[in-house]
Amino acid sequence: QVQLVESGGGLVQAGGSLRLSCAASGRTFSSYHMGWFRQAPGKEREFVAAITWSRGSTLYADSIKGRFTISRDNAKNTVYLQMNSLQAEDTAVYYCAAGRILNNLYAGHSDYWGQGTQVTVSS
Repeated sequence: QVQLVESGGGLVQAGGSLRLSCAASGRTFSSYHMGWFRQAPGKEREFVAAITWSRGSTLYADSIKGRFTISRDNAKNTVYLQMNSLQAEDTAVYYCAAGRILNNLYAGHSDYWGQGTQVTVSS
């Protein structure tokens, strides 16, 4: 069982930065692939970024590539999403996810989800 708690969301001006954190409980955190998703008002939830449990390989959505960076600290059971050059289109609730199968995680069929944290970018 893995419980995920996101933090770090807030209100920021366009061009600014935020770092989201996702703290995981459970002793098997290091064996899960981790990901971030987001859902804007009136839109479906979409994939943002993922990081594998073993090599720390990363995968990004084209819309945020070059602006966002996902990382993890297995010793702290935490995954991060550094968001730079934020745009109004990045406004959404951001969710942390964990899964054992990377393809399922990427497709949004994750084993575990956090409760979400709101990110609002003012233009």
